[in-house]
Order: sequence, then C-alpha cells, then structure tokens
Amino acid sequence: MKTKTVMLTAIIALTGVFMLFNRTPHQEVNAMEYNPLTPEEQRVILEEGTERAFSGEYNDHNEEGVYTCKQCDKPLFKSNSKFKSGTGWPSFDDAVDGAIREVKDGSRMEIECENCGGHIGHVFRGEGFTPKSTRHCANSISLSFVKESNEARAIFAGGCFWGVEHLMEKTPGVLSATSGYIGGRTKNPSYEDISYKNTGHAEAVEIVYDSSQVSYETLARLFFEIHDPTQVNRQGPDIGDQYRSVVYYIDDEQRATTEKLIEILESKGLKIATKVESAGQFWKAEDYHQDYYVKNGKEPYCHAYTKRF
Repeated sequence: MKTKTVMLTAIIALTGVFMLFNRTPHQEVNAMEYNPLTPEEQRVILEEGTERAFSGEYNDHNEEGVYTCKQCDKPLFKSNSKFKSGTGWPSFDDAVDGAIREVKDGSRMEIECENCGGHIGHVFRGEGFTPKSTRHCANSISLSFVKESNEARAIFAGGCFWGVEHLMEKTPGVLSATSGYIGGRTKNPSYEDISYKNTGHAEAVEIVYDSSQVSYETLARLFFEIHDPTQVNRQGPDIGDQYRSVVYYIDDEQRATTEKLIEILESKGLKIATKVESAGQFWKAEDYHQDYYVKNGKEPYCHAYTKRF
C-alpha cells in the first residue's frame, strides 16, 4: 500500500511538471496581471476564437482615436487606418509600429498583441481593398477604443528617477510623471532587481502631458538641461547602467526631435552620451519612489537646471 502511494505521488508530481512546461502562451498571459476578461473575451483573446461576423461593436465604428488591446491597453490601430471592408469585422490596413506580431495559423496568419500575446484576429494581403492591400481583420471583442485627445506620453531616463520626476512634473502642461523601469530583460522588475541582478533596466520617468499646452520638444529640451547628458552610466554620485541617459521615443517624430536636439548640443562642443531608443514596456516603480522629494521635503541631489540651448 505504501509503495502504491509513493508511485501515485510521483505520477502526480511529474504530471504537474509536464503541465508547467507545456502551457500555451495564452495560458501564461491569463495568469499575468492584465485587465479582467469575461468568458466570451477569454474565448476569443486567450483561446484564439472568432466572434460572429457583423456582431462586433467596432465593425461600423467611425470615431477618431486609437483602438487598443482589450487585455493590456496597448495601442494597436489608429482610426485613420480603418476602412470598411464589408467582411463583418473591423478592418485596418496598417497597425501601430511594433504593436502586433504575426503567427502562422494553418493557411492563415494570426495577429497577436506584441505586448501580452492576446489574440486579435488575422491579417490578409493582396485583396486590394486599399492601396496598401493589407487587411488586419480584428475581433471587436479583442479591442477597446480611446477617443482622440491631447494627451501624449514621453519617457526619459537620466539618472535617479527621483530628480527627473521632481523637475519634470513642475512644467505647465505635464499631467503626471511616474518613476519606473524600462529597457531591460526582466518583467515587472523591483528596485532590488535592477540594483543587484543585472536586469538591464534603466531608472526612467514616464511623462503624460497635454500636447495643446506643452510640446514634446519643450520637454526634451528640459530633459537635457536637468541632467548631465555627457555622463556615461552614471549621474553625479550614482554609478551603474541603471543610471544611463536615454530618450525612449514613442514614435518617429519624437525620435527625430531628440536627434535634432542632440545635434544642436554637439554643435556646441558637448560630447553627448544620451542614447535614443524605441520605448518598450514601462514598469511602474514601487509606491515609495513616487513623488519621493515631495514626500520627504527635500530637493534633488544630482539634478539641477543648467541652460544648454
């Protein structure tokens, strides 16, 4: 009897190991902390289902704005890429750069959210609906919609995020400044992770601003004037690659603006160490890092304004 019990325990353990290493990507996504999904949303987004033609709320939807992933809120399609295909599903002839990935699905090509892996629909080419001859056929249930607004994002890394956040959020037009981590390999890193475990992340600040009140260029100029952009992997007494100087651009316009400003500074004789990289996943830092100087009644120890333009 004892032998049978031991064998049964071993079988159960091995079965658990087999299931652990044979989960599908969508099963892994479901275990992560994203927006809660209804059973029908899970059927489509996690189990690669398809909603009934002409039943989705965005099939005949024509407002200006951005269609985002229902599961993780990542922007996927802009409204100016949407067209009426008559197929019964929302159709887009283009996607936001880097927002989706294509996966072979039998004779068709599936499209998934690049950020969370959620199933969006399929992509078809050569149909001739638009000059781009591409149709991203999406399930409405996989999408959310955000109306066009003046809100925009910018992400800057320039040493300890306390100082960058503190000085940036004083700018008129800045709606919020959030300290966090970006640019590394570890998902949902902690401060201890980036400090001691070589995750590759940089301390950074995500700015949400009203573009009708302040321009991206104004914020980027300020960024170059509140930290020393000539220092490599450090800022003042803080040393390490997590303190590197990087502008993480959201779109090509931000990249071009940043590169222009760097050229101006270099023409003045400065050797700029700031890198310009495409923004990936931004992870919010622990609550005690947010508004650190306000909470502690102090001023930044390694960030101060220096006119450079």
